[in-house]
Amino acid sequence: MDLENQKRVKDFADEYGAENLVVLLGGAEAEAAGLAAETVTAGDPTFAGPLAGVDLGLLVYHVVEPEVKELFDSAVYDEQVGMMEMVLNVDEIIEEMKEIREANCKFL
Repeated sequence: MDLENQKRVKDFADEYGAENLVVLLGGAEAEAAGLAAETVTAGDPTFAGPLAGVDLGLLVYHVVEPEVKELFDSAVYDEQVGMMEMVLNVDEIIEEMKEIREANCKFL
């Protein structure tokens, strides 16, 4: 997650309260999505950005997770995500997100 997005997330958490935010990710690889999820939950693991050492504990999901996918109109989801979902390792992404949520989210 780049430094500008880290700042945005931190500012929103300060303004609205971390308990009122949900972060929705769409990274194509489990490792990249996991790094972003770790950043908004436990803090920037590279200690380079605004979230370095900031334990927000935000609730975080990936767009391909079933509990998120079911919230979308299926035609819109298929149009916007369907093609990518076919080439992603969805099971690996889901597992990565679940592990990070269970370990670091304060608002489950």
